[in-house]
Amino acid sequence: MSYIKKPKIIRDNEPRNKLGMTVTAYEGVMSTLCAGCGHDSISAAIVQSCYELALEPHRIAKLSGIGCSSKTPAYFLSQSHGFNSVHGRMPSVATGASLANKDLIYFGVSGDGDTASIGMGQFVHVVRRNLNMVYVVMNNGCYGLTKGQDSATADEGSKSKAGSVNLFNAIDLPSLALELGASFVAQSFSGDKAQLIPLIKAAIKHPGFALINVISPCVTFNNNPGSTKAYDYVREHLDATSTVDFIPLQEEISVAYEAGSTKNIELHDGSSLQLNKLATNWNPEDRMSAMTAMQQAKLDGEILTGLIFIEPETTDLHAMIQTSDTPLNTMDESQLCPGSQALEALNEEFR
Repeated sequence: MSYIKKPKIIRDNEPRNKLGMTVTAYEGVMSTLCAGCGHDSISAAIVQSCYELALEPHRIAKLSGIGCSSKTPAYFLSQSHGFNSVHGRMPSVATGASLANKDLIYFGVSGDGDTASIGMGQFVHVVRRNLNMVYVVMNNGCYGLTKGQDSATADEGSKSKAGSVNLFNAIDLPSLALELGASFVAQSFSGDKAQLIPLIKAAIKHPGFALINVISPCVTFNNNPGSTKAYDYVREHLDATSTVDFIPLQEEISVAYEAGSTKNIELHDGSSLQLNKLATNWNPEDRMSAMTAMQQAKLDGEILTGLIFIEPETTDLHAMIQTSDTPLNTMDESQLCPGSQALEALNEEFR
């Protein structure tokens, strides 16, 4: 079913971006997820973000693991590169692809089972290496492909559709990423498109690892009373750090907020994030402040959303290990295998 193409509808005067492309050019095939699944809303936000940034689809590589979330790359950016890997191993594939061609924009899509369970070791190391990629976790707190068992992000005391109560503490992925040194950490809700799209656009522009943990309710197995990942519960317990607006370098920046109520964070390419601060005692460029805000929200029974932390000036994996300016996949054999003399000269440097 995932190969079914969407019907092409040609509309007169349909808006186009700077590349002359319509938003439909960034879509994929028809979704086969359950009607109302939060994952489809996230896919739509990714489509809109790439369209508004006027990204060339062939310069994007989307990667995923296994799960309902990992099916979604079929539903957006059909003209981009794609790789559906094995369970929990998406970060390794992303790392290898990036080392071969760092000129692409890497978009990793994962789920709470894929990342917080079998893929935890992979997640930890891709964060600490600061691989330049966007890492979206579609977090529904359950295994939707295998009848809704609790995942590692299910909150303690949360009740499943079958009536069982989770006895274990949840793994908090944004807090873990902060502790591991992630340079961009955000959290959002699939039903909050106004917040999610600017966060995705900012993550794409961030020159390092960017995590966006999106609470995405499973309408089939985890949308019941007692579930802390249900639509009603999430809406009632949202606590936004700020309202977010992404401002490209080319556009004029205008501020209509009272003095002291906004914070502009300039990104490496000259674009900026404009935050209208809502949460108290929170600084998005202070890691300790962000970690404290996350823990306080947990104690208050709230779900903190928005940009949680950003390190505008950061060093990604390529800069750390000093890779070649020329992508490896564009080099010829003589450059990749310079011969025994070059190898001997290299070995001499370590003697």
